[in-house]
This record gives sequence, C-alpha cells and structure tokens, in this order.
Amino acid sequence: MAENGQNCDQRRVAMNKEQYNGNFTDPSSVNEKKRRDREERQNIVLWRQPLITLQYFSLETLVILKEWTSKLWHRQSIVVSFLLLLAVLTATYYVEGAHQQYVQRIEKQFLLYAYWIGLGILSSVGLGTGLHTFLLYLGPHIASVTLAAYECNSVNFPEPPYPDQIICPDEEGTEGTISLWSIISKVRIEACMWGIGTAIGELPPYFMARAARLSGAEPDDEEYQEFEEMLEHAETAQDFASRAKLAVQNLVQKVGFFGILACASIPNPLFDLAGITCGHFLVPFWTFFGATLIGKAIIKMHIQKLFVIVAFSKHIVEQMVAFIGAVPGIGPSLQKPFQEYLEAQRQKLHHRSEMGTPQENWLSWMFEKLVVVMVCYFILSIINSMAQSYAKRIQQRLDPKEKTK
Repeated sequence: MAENGQNCDQRRVAMNKEQYNGNFTDPSSVNEKKRRDREERQNIVLWRQPLITLQYFSLETLVILKEWTSKLWHRQSIVVSFLLLLAVLTATYYVEGAHQQYVQRIEKQFLLYAYWIGLGILSSVGLGTGLHTFLLYLGPHIASVTLAAYECNSVNFPEPPYPDQIICPDEEGTEGTISLWSIISKVRIEACMWGIGTAIGELPPYFMARAARLSGAEPDDEEYQEFEEMLEHAETAQDFASRAKLAVQNLVQKVGFFGILACASIPNPLFDLAGITCGHFLVPFWTFFGATLIGKAIIKMHIQKLFVIVAFSKHIVEQMVAFIGAVPGIGPSLQKPFQEYLEAQRQKLHHRSEMGTPQENWLSWMFEKLVVVMVCYFILSIINSMAQSYAKRIQQRLDPKEKTK
C-alpha cells in the first residue's frame, strides 16, 4: 500500500510540472492562480450575484442530468432490470389478495427506515452544508417520547411511525415504572437508522480522495486540496484548527480501524477529514465504513440518546422550569410559556385535545420558524454550491486556452 501511494505521489508531481513555452510553471504562481479562482467562486452566492448564481445553478443541473443520463445509457441492462423489478413490485402492491397485509407491513417499515436514513444522509452528506436533522427532527422526537413516557408511565404507544401525535394507552402504568432502558429501546430504531444515514453520508469524501490518489490526477475538490496543503505545511502549523485537523489525520492514519472508530463515536465536525485521510492513504473500504457505521449508528447514537433522555426526564424538566422562574425580573414571564407548552402536551397525551384547541405557544411557533429557516438555508447552500461547481468548470475550460496564448 505504501509503495502504491509513493507511485501515485510521483505521478502527481510529474503532472504538476507543466511546461509553458518550454519552461516549467512556477508553483507559487499556480497556487496564487488557484487562490484567486477560489475567491472568485466563493463570491458566486445568491445574496451577492443572484442572477449569475441562478444561471450557473441551472446549467450545473443540466450538466449533472446529462452525465447521469449518459451513465444510465451505458448501463442499459441494470436499468432494464430495475424497471422490471419496479413493475413487479407495483403489480404486487396494487393487486388485491391475501398478501396485502404483508405488503402493508413491509411498506410501513420501509418508509420508516427510509425516512430516518434519509434524514441522516442529509445531516452529513455535505451538499454545501449539512442539514442539522438531529436538532430539527431526531432530538425533538426522542424528547417527545421521553416526556410522554414519564407522563403516561408507559411506552406502549403505537409502534412507529407514530400518528400525528403520541397518545397514552388506555391502561396507563403505575408511576415510577419507567426506566431509562425502556425509553432507549423505544427510540432505538429511529436513532440507529439515522446513524446509518450519517455513516452513508460520509462516503463521498472517502471515494473522492481515493479516486484522486489512485488516478494521480489533480483533485477536483477544495477540501482535498486543503488537505494536501495541510500535509505539506504540517510542521509549521500553529493555529488551533490546523493542529486539530492534524491530530485527526494522525489518529486515523496511525491507529487505523480504532482511530476511525474513535473519531466517529463522538460529535466531530472534522470527520470529513477522516474520510479524506482514509481515501488518500487507501484504507480499505470496509475498514473505513465498518468503523464509521459502528461509531455513528451504535456508540455515538447511544451517547446522544442518553443525553436527550436525561435532559428531558420529568424531574430535570421540572427543575429547569423552576430555574427559569427564579431568574430575577423576567423569570415569571419566561416561565409561563414553558408551563403552558408542557400542559398542552400533557392534555394531548391524555386525549384532552378535543376539549379545546389551545392557543399557539410562542415556543412552538419559534421552533417551527427555526425549522423553516434552517431548511431554506440548506437549500440555498445547495444552490450556491452547485453554482460554484459550474463556475469551476468554466475556469478549468479557460485555463488551457490561456496557456496556448
């Protein structure tokens, strides 16, 4: 593996020594040109250049569709097999018969798994920026199940996916029968599926770095370029961010499977660097993905679940509300909406929501608007990222023309 990596490095060095009228290109001028191009692309955002950004986004979308159409056209056997399978599944779904009860059960479970895996992928796939689906969806879901479990003294709600609201069973348990483990078991499926999605979302940086290393071509990703620059200036790194990145890179490179597992098992915003490191040093796929899957879908998810469940346990919530009320001056006014919100949730859990629709609480109103804002920002980041990707295509087409002048 090390010998293969050295050969790839030698090929990259040879490719970087481009000739210009018989002379080698000055590396400093090349780096300066890349820096200017990067700054120029970063200015292509909706709030600075809306028309150009939307135009480039549309053109990049067409380019991607064209590329995918070409790939599918060259894999006609796979496409035909997929269409035949889809036709069989559609017929099975719509034809009446005794099998429909199994079809409905499979559909229910498939939609549940696909929903949470999809949210996990959105959280880590890196389309411009990740959508923080744990804060927006999984965390609130675990919190609502925790509050309901302590209020109902039971976790015998309907099996997920839940209806519009969780409702206590008719036969409630006795107080004090709810344990931490019972709540963990109740939300384990959703949490593990979300963790699997986050592990899948970490694969693109790995494959990108691996392909660049094996081909010896100029990497077509800014994060990978920054990674190589970081390796070149590793000895002179002084700032905290660079040292943290180097620590992650060294841990993954030297420890291997258990280093990846350690990085994946804790909330780590630098984990993309671990994927790039593994791809760059040609770490086997199943070593990287296996450690990432175990770390994110099992270890990290149980840590996050425990934190949310403990934070929203009945006595902790009551203490937090009392603490808010003790704040001098504004405490009582802040405490009231929290108490109203908790009381409204208790009424819903005990079938009392039909007694009257409570007025919308400003806490729920703020959370709804926060979700909308973060989803909109995620969409804008995708538009900006795709527009900048098309701008990079233009710059790459212009570079050869400039060299021939």
